[in-house]
Amino acid sequence: MSENGPCDDCLRRTWLLGRLGSHLERAREQGRRLPLVLGLPDDELIEALGGGQHDSVVRDYERFRPTPAREAINAAGLEAVCRCDEERYPAALAGGEDAPAILHVAGGLDRLLELIERDPVAIVGARRGSSYGLEVARGLGRGLAAAGVTVVSGMALGIDAAAHVGALETGVTVAVLAGGADRAYPARHRGLYERILERGVAIAELPPGAAPWRWSFPARNRLIAGLAWLTVVVEAGERSGSLITADFAAQLGRDVGAVPGHVTSPLATGTHGLLAAGAALVGDAQDVLDLLAAQGGPARSAPERPQPAQPRLRAMLDEIAAGRDTVGRLVGAGVAIDEALAGLVELEALGHIRREIGGHLVVVP
Repeated sequence: MSENGPCDDCLRRTWLLGRLGSHLERAREQGRRLPLVLGLPDDELIEALGGGQHDSVVRDYERFRPTPAREAINAAGLEAVCRCDEERYPAALAGGEDAPAILHVAGGLDRLLELIERDPVAIVGARRGSSYGLEVARGLGRGLAAAGVTVVSGMALGIDAAAHVGALETGVTVAVLAGGADRAYPARHRGLYERILERGVAIAELPPGAAPWRWSFPARNRLIAGLAWLTVVVEAGERSGSLITADFAAQLGRDVGAVPGHVTSPLATGTHGLLAAGAALVGDAQDVLDLLAAQGGPARSAPERPQPAQPRLRAMLDEIAAGRDTVGRLVGAGVAIDEALAGLVELEALGHIRREIGGHLVVVP
């Protein structure tokens, strides 16, 4: 570590990943295990991936100058720490041979180090999550953050974003990005990215301005799993990237949890497979807090979501949670039509339910 930030060797290593980006893409397509590839020393990485451009990569590598790289980090408003800095590099990531040479941080390195001391939990899942999965992820994020736990996810569409949004309702969150830490990805999450940085952080392995490669998503997933003491998968298809995160967590000896889904949904295939393989069943934030306590963490209780004060509204909410999720089904269960319509307006205004397209009602966790 130099007085000006990351050391020259780690800056060069980070540049090399960008230089070999397309080569790493081919290595991923060929089925090579990404952590093993990313754990290779610079010369072996060039030898393994350089191919016909080997000599050109070597020349560029030898011509690399660290000063412009440092200037780019500063210009992007990022802070950076390299793995040579034993005091400030996150210990949870430092042990692996594939540990990122540099972590680029938006929102402040000190803040990152503080947040990862709060028993971080990863919440990940499908990019095209169902309404059920999105509500569960948001509820988990909200409950865990309210209990003082740092929620970690990848800011992707679907489950990841829902977990971040829930966490921001009551606390803080860490976003791990597949591109540069100075860029919201996907771009439509620019607003979410800015909200995260108000109290949390976004981090990345790749340098500022970098666009993500396909290989950099599973590479990012290993960082999510590495930072978190527990990884919870909410929804995942048979080939979901979330299962890669769960696999990384298991390889690190970290606990994995999964939320059961609807048995007819393809989004439950991955989570049910995890449960069959021994993952902990997670139904709410309290289940996660109990798992953390079993690891030696403090005993904590997730704040209970306030229930409607009026008994008739509580009864109607119970009916909706039991599957009577339309006006017709409520009336079929014995609720008067005028009472059902008025009660639904009140429950929605209080934030206890949400209407889906088609008129179905969803209880907000």
